[in-house]
Amino acid sequence: MDKSLKIEGMTCAACAKAVERAAKKLEGITEANVNYAAEKLNVSYDPAKIRVLDILKAVEKAGYKVVEEETTVDEDKEKKEKDMKVLWRKFVVSAVFTLPLLIITMGHMFGEPLGFKLPVLIDPMINPGNFAIIQLLLVLPSMIAGYKFFTKGFNSLIRRSPNMDSLIAMGTSAAFLYGIFAIVQIFNGNVDYAYDLYFEAAGVILTLITLGKYLEAVTKGKTSEAIKKLMGLAPKTAIVIRDGIEISTPIEYVEVGDIISVKPGEKMPVDGKVMEGSTSVDESMLTGESIPVEKNAGDNIIGASINKNGAIKYQATKVGKDTALAQIIKLVEDAQGSKAPIAKMADVISGYFVPVVIGIAVLSAFAWYYFGGETAVFALTIFISVLVIACPCALGLATPTAIMVGTGKGAEYGVLIKSGAALETAHKVKTIVFDKTGTITEGKPKVTNIIITNGVTEEYLLQIAASGEKSSEHPLGEAIVNGAQEKGLELFNLDFFKAIPGHGILVQIEGKNILLGNRKLMAENEIALEDLESAADELAGEGKTPMYVAINGHIAGIIAVADTVKKSSKRAIEKLHEMGIEVAMITGDNKRTAEAIARQVGIDRILAEVLPQDKANEVRKLQTEGRKVAMVGDGINDAPALAQADIGIAIGSGTDVAIESADIVLMRSDLMDVPTAIQLSKKTITNIKQNLFWAFGYNTLGIPIAMGLLYLLGGPLLNPIIAAAAMSFSSVSVLLNALRLKGFKPIK
Repeated sequence: MDKSLKIEGMTCAACAKAVERAAKKLEGITEANVNYAAEKLNVSYDPAKIRVLDILKAVEKAGYKVVEEETTVDEDKEKKEKDMKVLWRKFVVSAVFTLPLLIITMGHMFGEPLGFKLPVLIDPMINPGNFAIIQLLLVLPSMIAGYKFFTKGFNSLIRRSPNMDSLIAMGTSAAFLYGIFAIVQIFNGNVDYAYDLYFEAAGVILTLITLGKYLEAVTKGKTSEAIKKLMGLAPKTAIVIRDGIEISTPIEYVEVGDIISVKPGEKMPVDGKVMEGSTSVDESMLTGESIPVEKNAGDNIIGASINKNGAIKYQATKVGKDTALAQIIKLVEDAQGSKAPIAKMADVISGYFVPVVIGIAVLSAFAWYYFGGETAVFALTIFISVLVIACPCALGLATPTAIMVGTGKGAEYGVLIKSGAALETAHKVKTIVFDKTGTITEGKPKVTNIIITNGVTEEYLLQIAASGEKSSEHPLGEAIVNGAQEKGLELFNLDFFKAIPGHGILVQIEGKNILLGNRKLMAENEIALEDLESAADELAGEGKTPMYVAINGHIAGIIAVADTVKKSSKRAIEKLHEMGIEVAMITGDNKRTAEAIARQVGIDRILAEVLPQDKANEVRKLQTEGRKVAMVGDGINDAPALAQADIGIAIGSGTDVAIESADIVLMRSDLMDVPTAIQLSKKTITNIKQNLFWAFGYNTLGIPIAMGLLYLLGGPLLNPIIAAAAMSFSSVSVLLNALRLKGFKPIK
């Protein structure tokens, strides 16, 4: 069983790792992943071995709060805004007291050439004690405003899971305690300590880190805007007709079977089926398709779509979590909560990073003091700088923020990417296999030719073929039934029906054995095709599918059916070729028909006359060539191939089984969304690599500088205040880079 839990109190990647460790230690947990950016723990567990309550207790024991209950988008937004206001207030309080602290501390050093002088009462040369006490008083509000850094940081240290707060708490505590020590020395007559109090370092570090946390909260909020937009699409109420009276009802209380009235301009509250009236509906918020869709009695309604111009009444068929919108939100949330394989390296490093940094800080300070011959103040500067500059926030944000923005952007354009792994793998695809019917073609074929022999009339041939196919679900059979209905032909009752997958059907009508299907079916039943074989080849060469009809063991004629190619198919395949991707087509049709379709759209490789059960094997053969393979399909018979492929891409208008088996779902059923999905994957992975490069590069360069490398080479010593500013900037820069993905546009 899978469960997603909201976690509060995480401040960096090390926190996320600690929550994962706490969950993974429990018996019955098969998988545990934390998305730091989304603040969620996703667990897979065996309910026979462990209960959710046990997971909650383990996480809370690790020092973090679990919020299990689901919140509405308004409640979530309200909570995030409240948290941001609290952070902003804390920053303002810190800044108000830290600014004069900085002026007092640095003013006497830098302001004298400009005529600035401290009042005699707090002049360090005249009243060093007052100078020290006023700094202590000014730093205390910053320490109080940032108290959570200390409570969380030292608690994590006690639990042996140090995190970012631990580094901040240790660094600022060291600076503060040294300041207290210096005050004692000043009042004992050693006034030299007045010039190295370090209170300003503690105050400025806490102020800058709080500002960084506020900016991080703001930008993290923007990464999940797509999911918030989706959650905000559904109306809050519905007009339900009960006992002939229209009643306004909260959407939570709408039940399956309720009749709902929707007027022009209103949103459809839930999914359903039109019972009365006709209208056009804007479904662009879910499918990305801007053209309104006509709806009449019997047509399906998608919840949250907009009724454009007609008043209708429709019956609710899906409510709550079962609606299309709720399912889409679930898909996007799952994707945003999942991890891409590229994140594993960052996770491993984050788990060991903080303890290693603490060790480096201690050793560096020790080395400078004992072997470098430097003062205790110098060693303290090194210790604080290393702790502050090395916080691993940027590492924890690098991957999940890009995935959140990437999957959210995809959802905005009707491309639903189910997981981070799918998002990462898609850009590696070198071969894409398209199912023909309903994918490259419209999937709504029509009867184009009827060829007869042995004295059978066209009407009778179509009549018996349609009578046989009325029990079939195949699109070609549906075309024959529609063709007979258009001519007003009455259909016969069936005495017997048997579908032969990949070949056709065997039926009995009025005592006659009827075979309807492809050439293989005729060959297996030893039926001579006479002079119809050349006619069938000619039809196939025109891109039509010839279907042979035999009556009582003798060929009676051919019914040719043609399926038109989708307008976007050729353009989509051209774009894939421009991206260096080979395109193949798989179909149960004969080779000549397949070749005719392939010529129209520019297919590279044709896999024709493939039985439904063999589609997965064909995909497997392509994979043995060492290529990443994507499969695009829409039918039940495509599901095994979609699951076998490295990336399964389902057409949104397809069956639930196909959509369930796929990694990516194209809501608009537009093949142009295939290159869009590949391009989005490439852009997102590039963004993740940029983020990881910056995060790793920042720490690789920052830590040696904080250790005093530049000073050793004759340069300056890194001030802890600069280290704090750099640490905050690193996290915000990673988030801002991820937000660049919001400018992604679909391929046209």
